[in-house]
Amino acid sequence: MSVAAALLLGLGLGLRHATDADHVVVLASLVSEGRGRMHAARVAGLWGLGHSASFFAVGIAMILFDVRLPEAVNATLEIIVAAMLVVLGGYQVAKAGAAVRDQSVRPHQRLVRPVVIGLVHGLAGSAAVALVAMTTVDSRTAALGYLAFFAVGTVLGMVAFTLMLAGPLAIAAATRRGSVAIMRGAGALSVALGLVLAVEVAAGR
Repeated sequence: MSVAAALLLGLGLGLRHATDADHVVVLASLVSEGRGRMHAARVAGLWGLGHSASFFAVGIAMILFDVRLPEAVNATLEIIVAAMLVVLGGYQVAKAGAAVRDQSVRPHQRLVRPVVIGLVHGLAGSAAVALVAMTTVDSRTAALGYLAFFAVGTVLGMVAFTLMLAGPLAIAAATRRGSVAIMRGAGALSVALGLVLAVEVAAGR
């Protein structure tokens, strides 16, 4: 496969990767308060950057230094992601119960949260992304380019999908009852998906 084809493949798969169920649930939880499209896009972009940074780092280690993650480590990372989904969802449900926006959280903390969540989330499955790059293309340069374009595609896909999601969420959250329902729904989905992922990992998929 040529370098150009590898880059296009990485970009396309990154765009598709952004619509994975666990990503959609996390983004829905993070933007469920209906603060507007720009806020939603910023959250998605930061989440995508954190997510891409972690799997890109793992990919570089695997491609350049032949590092391999044991299955036990991969399983542990997936359990951590599952726990994070449960905690994030529980937080949203609890916040919906209060039915008020947490004004005590400073702006920089709001921006840090999606980055941290993205970093943790990106670790799960990062080895698989790197293995695809290593087995699909013929050179390390092309493999690194694949990873870079995969990361770009993931961020762009997350921002685009979130912008589409933000409009309906903003309309539905125009009333207090609607806002509470969205936050509870997104939180419950996050908890449910986290529990499903944990069960799958425990059962060895």
